[in-house]
Amino acid sequence: MKRILAFFITAALTAAAAVPADASRPDLETGGELLTAETAAEAQGQISGGPEITAPSAILMEASTGQVICEKGADEQRSPASITKIMTLILIFDAIRSGKISMEDQVVTSAHAKSMGGSQVFLEEGEKQTVETLIKCIVIASGNDASVAMAEYIAGSEETFVEMMNERAAGLGMTGTHFTDCCGLTEDPAHRTTARDIAIMSRELINTYPEIHKYSTIWMDTITHETKQGSKEFGLSNTNRLLKMAVNFQVTGLKTGSTSAAKYCLSATAEKDGVRLIAVVMAAPDYKARFTDAAALLNYGYAVCRLYEDKEGLPLPQMEVLNGTESRVSLEYSGGFSYLGMSGEDFSRVEKELVLEEALPAPVKQGTQAGVLRYILGGKVLGELPVVTAQEVARAGFLHCLKTAWELFLKTGRAEAEI
Repeated sequence: MKRILAFFITAALTAAAAVPADASRPDLETGGELLTAETAAEAQGQISGGPEITAPSAILMEASTGQVICEKGADEQRSPASITKIMTLILIFDAIRSGKISMEDQVVTSAHAKSMGGSQVFLEEGEKQTVETLIKCIVIASGNDASVAMAEYIAGSEETFVEMMNERAAGLGMTGTHFTDCCGLTEDPAHRTTARDIAIMSRELINTYPEIHKYSTIWMDTITHETKQGSKEFGLSNTNRLLKMAVNFQVTGLKTGSTSAAKYCLSATAEKDGVRLIAVVMAAPDYKARFTDAAALLNYGYAVCRLYEDKEGLPLPQMEVLNGTESRVSLEYSGGFSYLGMSGEDFSRVEKELVLEEALPAPVKQGTQAGVLRYILGGKVLGELPVVTAQEVARAGFLHCLKTAWELFLKTGRAEAEI
């Protein structure tokens, strides 16, 4: 028995020292580069071509993958007018999600917010409206006064809020964008963005906060002004006339914009057969052209695109952990997988291949990549979905190894006694 005990103590000490704490593992590779669901879409490349449109800048993007279907002058910097408010809405919903504000909060209109010109809902200084009411005013009626009121409520001042807008834009990779106000009313030449960047922030809004469509699909609504002069109803009418056009897809939003400098702009979102598209048009020559161009882009997209989505994957086993305080760790998928096909692919023939490491060395952080789920169609890899660890596992120290060895010794001793 003493020999057995000595053996297990030696084994425990050897195991504890076998793998250094900062040991790393080679990544699973496909052609030398690990592909994620996001980079798989990028690997497919951008599709040139598309319908003829009158606007000098435009882009058509698929929402789940972010893949660009067609584009025209998409990186030319232009004035966005009220499409600026898409970023304002992102920050509003960020603040709601974080708990900083709530839909029921009462927002007081300042003199500065009241002074806004252009499209407005005529808020009076000192007037109170809920956050949700002001969201409606921004989305449906493109209210500049409502936008500034919300900016001040969240950040304390419009200037500070604009700094937050530019930080958020940078975080999204909107390299062609700089905001100088929160509503797009200014004709400051420094207030610029691109069709590509508008598509990026539109995608962020509808993917992260799909509840935006609850407001962006409203055609008409009313709010009630409660001021010193009494109570008065005010009608809201949606500036997105695409909602009422005869089209063969469902229009879900999103935002219009127009000034003398920007001309006529639109970020249009739509859905059909599970495919969600974003069509951005900038500097269209007239009021009708922006809607005609957007409809042409969306019709083209739905004629050529089919989307494959997988949100379930394959059942995942537990993975062995070397020299950890736990011997195994649970696995999970990092999101879902989407692939946009434009060549008539038969997605019923997609095959899934689970490729996992044999084991992971401790310590293991939560979210450590442990492999991939590979999607294959006709011998072609469509992309890969990362498989990651669901928990963390600490590296086993001397005492833990000694305890494990002792427990194993006792178990072995009992087995021998039974024999």
